[in-house]
Amino acid sequence: MLVEHRGRVPTVDPSAYVAPTAVVCGDVRIGPDARVLFGAVVIGPHAHVNGATVGEGSFLATGASLFPGVRLGRGVEVRINGVVHVNTALDDGAMVPIGWVAVGDPARILPPGDHDGIWSIQEGLDFPGTVYGLPRDAPARERMERQAAWFAAHRDDRILG
Repeated sequence: MLVEHRGRVPTVDPSAYVAPTAVVCGDVRIGPDARVLFGAVVIGPHAHVNGATVGEGSFLATGASLFPGVRLGRGVEVRINGVVHVNTALDDGAMVPIGWVAVGDPARILPPGDHDGIWSIQEGLDFPGTVYGLPRDAPARERMERQAAWFAAHRDDRILG
């Protein structure tokens, strides 16, 4: 299903395949020979891709999470449940192992249990500013109100086919 969102429509290369139960919404470009499979929303089976640029030939496994501002080079692999944090850049051919976390620009790839190491980099990447347009010390209520208002724009979505 292709959906216009905020006046922007997806473009899908004629050689790409989008399964009939997949959803491609908004300003998304699906390149040549790409595959968007059943139940997917944009890219990958049960992957979370939001405001990210995915390089040609990259692979996103089930459960991969890519946050706003992420830039993947060509041929990057984000394996099962791998996370690429906001404003992180991965070079061509990089790989995020199963369950690991990529953070920073250039990215460091850290095990999920290394909270202190991840946070020491992530704090400076400005998640609240990037995602909500708010300073880090903004109250949680204000962040969620901003997020709810942002998602409210889906009321005006138009199904294209």
